[in-house]
Amino acid sequence: MTISVVAKLARKLIPARFRPIAHIEHLVRSRTKGRVHSGPFRGMRFIDGAAGSVHIAKLLGIYERELNACLEEACALNFLLIVDVGAAEGYYAVGMALRNPTARVIAFEMDTTARAALAEKVTLNDVGNRVEIRGKCEPDDLERVLADTPRPYVICDAEGDEAVLLDPATVPSLQRAWILVELHEFIERGITEKIRERFVVTHKIAHIWQQERTITDFPFKDFYTRWLPESYLRWAVSESRPERMSWFWMEPIHGTA
Repeated sequence: MTISVVAKLARKLIPARFRPIAHIEHLVRSRTKGRVHSGPFRGMRFIDGAAGSVHIAKLLGIYERELNACLEEACALNFLLIVDVGAAEGYYAVGMALRNPTARVIAFEMDTTARAALAEKVTLNDVGNRVEIRGKCEPDDLERVLADTPRPYVICDAEGDEAVLLDPATVPSLQRAWILVELHEFIERGITEKIRERFVVTHKIAHIWQQERTITDFPFKDFYTRWLPESYLRWAVSESRPERMSWFWMEPIHGTA
């Protein structure tokens, strides 16, 4: 009997809830009660899934935890305008709205399914009066929303479009913005240096690298998980990146604190 035949047979005999991945997902949701377990957005209500990224790592609160210090610094700066470009289902847009109750949040997301999930999450966390959901962001759109705010904060996860959007030549208001951007080298090689060159004169730039996740990052154990192969727990804490990712945290040199 081949491995594939055994696997098919097991799927027929084992109820879906008790299959390893389904069990891990159920365990995390039941232990967290559907709220982010740790990190800067601890307590945020989460929907049953994530758009374009991993669900479990976000619910555990370990998603992109390399950025936690930057997020805490941003929250301490009390921005009145937070712009999230590539908001997906709203991990950052809703999380920052909860942490910054006086801020206006504009969330750009081009995917219609992700926007629906974002709207659901906004309602679930009761921040609809402060989070404005928009579609695709073009340079002109970004300049318009930043133009009248002296101290804006921009979060950008634009899947390579950061090369188009984060350009002070077309979006001059970026020169006074605090910016946290994910760099998609696997989409456009050289994009990291391109962004650095554009902002090195106006901003202090910190380069942050993705760190490894291990099974010790999975906080919940039961009888079943103790017998699972470690590969399943590694999956649970993984962010499923195509390669090691990095970010820039860019603070304007002459910004007003």
